[in-house]
Amino acid sequence: MAPTELKQYSLADVASHNKPNDLWMIIHDKVYDVTKFLQEHPGGEEVLIEVAGKEASSEFDDVGHSTDAKESMKKFLVGEVIEAERKAKKSHGSKMTPAARSALVAGSVLAIGAGLAMIFKATGSRK
Repeated sequence: MAPTELKQYSLADVASHNKPNDLWMIIHDKVYDVTKFLQEHPGGEEVLIEVAGKEASSEFDDVGHSTDAKESMKKFLVGEVIEAERKAKKSHGSKMTPAARSALVAGSVLAIGAGLAMIFKATGSRK
């Protein structure tokens, strides 16, 4: 049996659900209807209202939600953002080419070396 595909929503679709009585948000390209969760949210309903109809991945990640909280989110999942409108994933260096990585290392070494040279020159000239 094929996995169930999630309904696709545009950013404009999600943005239209921005009221306390109709509140959707996006977390990691998934669309959640948290309208019925407002009153139960441990952090208060205000934090959810602030991101109503918006991308809220950073806010969600910054709080450090528990595994249980992440598991309970599944019941509020209504779909996902259409592929063409998804945010570019941050690579955290994992997609950095070897040449770019080498350039970054070389630049860092030069900057550290220049900084140390300035420090030694400044402290050596005082003698």
